[in-house]
Amino acid sequence: MAHPPVTGGLAAYVGFGTWVDVFDWTNQWTNNNPTVGPADADRMASLGVQTVYIQAARSDGPNGVAEPDRLNAIIQRAHAHGIRVVVWYLPTLTDVNADLSRLLAIAGLGVEGVAVDIESRDVSDPNDRSARLVDLSNRLRAALPGRTIGAIVFPPTGMEVINPSYWPGFPWAGIASDYDVWLPMAYWTGRDPNSGWHDGYKYVVDNVQRTRNDLHNPAAPVHPIGGIADKATTAEVADMVRAVAATASIGGSLYDYRTTTPDMWPAMRPLRR
Repeated sequence: MAHPPVTGGLAAYVGFGTWVDVFDWTNQWTNNNPTVGPADADRMASLGVQTVYIQAARSDGPNGVAEPDRLNAIIQRAHAHGIRVVVWYLPTLTDVNADLSRLLAIAGLGVEGVAVDIESRDVSDPNDRSARLVDLSNRLRAALPGRTIGAIVFPPTGMEVINPSYWPGFPWAGIASDYDVWLPMAYWTGRDPNSGWHDGYKYVVDNVQRTRNDLHNPAAPVHPIGGIADKATTAEVADMVRAVAATASIGGSLYDYRTTTPDMWPAMRPLRR
């Protein structure tokens, strides 16, 4: 029998996750040809997935939740299997009020968590971008007391070692108290094979360690995201799973659901908690 969805706390971010974006599940961004729907929640359950992270709004879409009827059908099917749901949104920071409005709208869905995808450089000046991120994060936290909010962060190894010009002066201190869990996008497949970072173990470990160091919190809850699935090998995914264990991360996942190959799912089952 499916157990009821877990509510509150870090539970939603613990264990084995998978990711779905609007280019998979909506009609608007797939030319009315979505590849992910409620039936995929059945498949996720059979694969052992514990949390689905689903993009619930976009800056160039409606002011609130994207296609709420379709989205709620997916959420309800996931919950019927005891799968937890975290909804996420990528703010551009060009209009902080609009970003906050969308985040509050998706937070109002009947889900276990809400997360902010922090990577946009639409605001070109890094100091202004950082100030806007701090403003958004502070206001989001104030508006959602008691809710567990995740920060999906651009990988600190990428920002600090590989491409320091990406976001110089990233405001870790300014947002540290606004988020409960940190989800670095540790996509090793985007790293040059000759760099030493194209490594499912090394890149994930380094990003988890840097995230905690930047937060000045060695016990910070971290859930690294590996990938990108269709460019990774199953051996690399297994290395990522080892890295999750080695860093005492609270869980792990691979971006994204649609591109994860059949042989990768068994390799990720040890992520279950």
